[in-house]
Formats: sequence, C-alpha cells, structure tokens
Amino acid sequence: MSRHKRNAGAKRDRTNIYDEITTKIIDELEAGRVPWVQPWGTAAAKAPLAMPNNAATGRGYSGINILILWGAVIEHGFPGQSWLTFRQALSLGGNVRKGERGTTVVYADRFIPDDEKKRARETGDDPQAIPFLKRFTVFNAAQCENLPEEVAVAAPPTPPGLIAPKVEALIEATGIDFRIGGNRAFYAPVHDYVQVPPPQAYFEPINWHRTALHELGHASGHPSRLDRDMSGSFGSKTYAFEELVAEMNAAFCCASLGIVPTVRHADYIGSWLEVLREDNRAIVRAASKASKAADYLLGFLPTTEPQDPVAAADVARANA
Repeated sequence: MSRHKRNAGAKRDRTNIYDEITTKIIDELEAGRVPWVQPWGTAAAKAPLAMPNNAATGRGYSGINILILWGAVIEHGFPGQSWLTFRQALSLGGNVRKGERGTTVVYADRFIPDDEKKRARETGDDPQAIPFLKRFTVFNAAQCENLPEEVAVAAPPTPPGLIAPKVEALIEATGIDFRIGGNRAFYAPVHDYVQVPPPQAYFEPINWHRTALHELGHASGHPSRLDRDMSGSFGSKTYAFEELVAEMNAAFCCASLGIVPTVRHADYIGSWLEVLREDNRAIVRAASKASKAADYLLGFLPTTEPQDPVAAADVARANA
C-alpha cells in the first residue's frame, strides 16, 4: 500500500473517531440525557460516584474519556470506576474474562505530515503539527478475574459529611474573588469575580456547591489562569462552548469531591447541540478544557481534610 493511501486511511479513521464520539453525545443530548451527569446514587448506578482511573497506573482518565467511561459504567452496571487494558490485566497476574467486550477510549496526540515538513524546510518556518486521536480498548476491573484484591475491590463512596467543608476549603484556597449575595449566579470576567446567591436561596442546599463549582470553572478561564476565549456574548457559539466547558468542569469537580453532579443549565442543551452538529471536534475540545479547568481548581484543594465543625466541637467537649 502506498504512503498516500495509508495517510488517507489514517485521516479517515481520525475523522471517524471524532464523528463517532460526537454522534453518541448528540444522541444522548437529543434524548434528554446529559453525558456528564449520570444517575449516581440510584438503582441504575452500581458504581460509587468517582472519577474513572487506570487500575494499573493509578492515573485518572481525563477529557472525553471521563464521559465515555462513565457512560459505560452506567450502561453495563459495572460496580467500580477502575479500568485496565488487556495487557495490563495480564501484567497484574489476572486476565480479561473470555467473551468480555472492551470500551474504546482515545488518546490525543499530534503529528507532522510529510508535506508540512517539506514546506517548513523550504520556508524556514516551524512545522505545524496536526492533532489527532488514537483508539485503544480498556476493560472494567469487573470484567477481569484473578486480579489482586486491591485492584478488584471497588473503592468505597466518599463520606457525605466531608463534602461541604471540602468545597468551602477549595473556594478559599483558589484565591478567586468569590462573593455571596444577589439573586443570580455569574462570573464577571472584566472584574474577575464570581457571585453566587446564598445557600438558603436554593431549593436543595447541595445545589449551591454545584453552582459555585460551575462559576469557578468560568473563572479558571481568566487570562491570568488558563486563558480561554471568554469573549462570546450570550447566544453565541463561543458562549455556548464556554458554558459546555464550565458545566463539564463542574461535573468533574463534583465527582472528585463526592457530590452527585446535575445539570445546572438544562436550557443550554439546544445551543450545545448546535455547536456539536457544526464541529465534530467540539465535544472533545470542550471535555479537554473542562478537565484542565477541574485539575486547575482541584489543585488548590488543601492536602489536609477540612474538619467537620460539629465533630470538632464534640471532640473538644470529650477532651475537656
């Protein structure tokens, strides 16, 4: 096979990956389901709320792979969020059970086409790399057997008593100007501050924390932080894309902190669909930026667990 044909085939495959992922996300949104909001804590979800991770390396998955693996956990009723490649299962002394079907995830990489290398040599410019996705297959730990006990056992859910203190500690640690008051939640990019109504304004108090994480997600895009394009006006595609990033960021932060994520802006689904239908790479880019935003914010989380003030008072009385 000629190099030209191989390159053409590879290009079609890369395009097909984007198409497959985007089509699946669009189908979910059109059915009224939001892929980054799963029914954690219900009969439909056997796995605990958590971010997916690789059982062999301990590294968490990021970007679009979070949505793909969460969807697989719910669809197949897996009891945990740990994943392995076929070879990784073997390297741990286990194996994938016969007949099990894996889940396709993707790895982002870049390459420089031969034509671009030639152009760069002739002009003296730096060659421009093209981003692309590679496929690989992973299996949930529940699809494997003979794994070490520490890999096979699903992680316990996060104790609910720690959730609110963690979020409050995170807000303070980010150093972002965070104001409580008014009757609407927003991020003001020009003045670089977040404002969220007081917790008692929410029908369910936990929604205050989800909203705070959404607005902090917007704040992460400030030029002094992750420097995303915040120029879009309401109703524009740029605005819808940034909302998509902030919404997924909130879901990823929620999962990391043990809070069941929900859709804060369900009315944005129509604008998200418009963006995704026009650009088959938009959901991959948005998920990647959301992962970076969540990693940025969670990086401020204090290493020591914030203490429950009620429990602290009980300990003080007991020691008095």
